[in-house]
Amino acid sequence: METVNAVGRRKAAVARVIVKEGNGTITINKRPIDVYFPSSILQYIVKQPLITLDAVEKYDILVNLDGGGYKGQAEALRLAIARALVKINPEDKAALRAEGFMTRDPRVVERKKPGRPKARKRFQFSKR
Repeated sequence: METVNAVGRRKAAVARVIVKEGNGTITINKRPIDVYFPSSILQYIVKQPLITLDAVEKYDILVNLDGGGYKGQAEALRLAIARALVKINPEDKAALRAEGFMTRDPRVVERKKPGRPKARKRFQFSKR
């Protein structure tokens, strides 16, 4: 099997992954996953597609993560891994979609509007 590339996004985070056959190491920005994501919950979020397909020990994953916060980065990485696994084996798409790992979450921060302090908040109104 050759290497497979995929991209996942969530909020402001972008995850680019390279997946190849190996023994299950995940390297994020040249650091192991347990160093980059010390939280076991975030590690679990990242590994969810692999756990669903029983492929945790099958693939080595090299990740370039950029932007956003740690939660957004973890979810962007989950989407990227799911997309890469579907490129490897298209029959897995139904199982991953049923778990909700193939859907790009479209919610992003709303832009700030002129004449207001934030996107929707308004300055205090004074009648007189």
